[in-house]
Amino acid sequence: MFMHNKKLMYTVRVAEPNPVLASLMLEQFGGPQGELAAAMRYFSQALAESDPGRKDLLQDIATEELSHLEVIGTIICMLNKGVKGKMSEGMEEMELLADITAGGESHTTSLLYGGGAALINSAGQAWSGNYVDTIGEPTADLRSNIAAESRAKIIYERLINITADPGIKDALGFLMTREIAHQKSFEKALYAIEPNFPPGKLPGVPEFTDKYYHLSRGDGEMNKGSWNSGPQWEHVDDPEKQVAVDGGDGLASVKLDRQSEKLVAAAAVRTASHPEADPVTGADLGAGPGSGTMTKITKK
Repeated sequence: MFMHNKKLMYTVRVAEPNPVLASLMLEQFGGPQGELAAAMRYFSQALAESDPGRKDLLQDIATEELSHLEVIGTIICMLNKGVKGKMSEGMEEMELLADITAGGESHTTSLLYGGGAALINSAGQAWSGNYVDTIGEPTADLRSNIAAESRAKIIYERLINITADPGIKDALGFLMTREIAHQKSFEKALYAIEPNFPPGKLPGVPEFTDKYYHLSRGDGEMNKGSWNSGPQWEHVDDPEKQVAVDGGDGLASVKLDRQSEKLVAAAAVRTASHPEADPVTGADLGAGPGSGTMTKITKK
């Protein structure tokens, strides 16, 4: 059960309307790294969680993310406050046109949503459930949650850097800081599971868990580091040892019954290409300057 408190989690003070800035703030309202995506991610994980500690953690943070959604949505509406009145009550046409086409997606939010906080990102794309990447394995989901909070923090940093409004900077700084707190909680929860790596139940195949295949080659490469060399790793540099690593022939095969074999063979014969053929094509018939070398057309 949810209950709404009319007071925001953090006070919103906006110095003056700015519909262009409002459209950029939409990134954290209806964008992939935004507050709604985070709330739905953690809420759906909480519903399926059987561990009481993690369930409570996920519910708490999911609910807090909804409060953050309210804060960022309120900032957006305050920034659009002036244009909302102008759109609804009317004003000089050219002045209104200048206001709503000042940049970004401000014209979209003004015309379609009346200056409200729409569930779109800063490019006008609608929010999608595809942003919720829960897979139902706690160790995988917690790692994804840590990464999601990290990405959200970076977006908040970028938003802070594009506004001079001290009230907005203050509120965004709070939201950014809560992303740090959530990262810490999720990482603590991850390491409270022992073992927590690799995700899932099945172990890796021993002969492949410590191999590093050096496959990116060229000028400027740095192919040795703690991530691929030292006592933990077998660094495979020889191209001959990077193919058919299972010891087989590296080719694909499938066992077919006799009837299927006949049908496959017949299809191969019917669709076989003839390398010696050089037919005149429609491109040859319509070729003009700039066509390159074409098949010569022999006149009969």
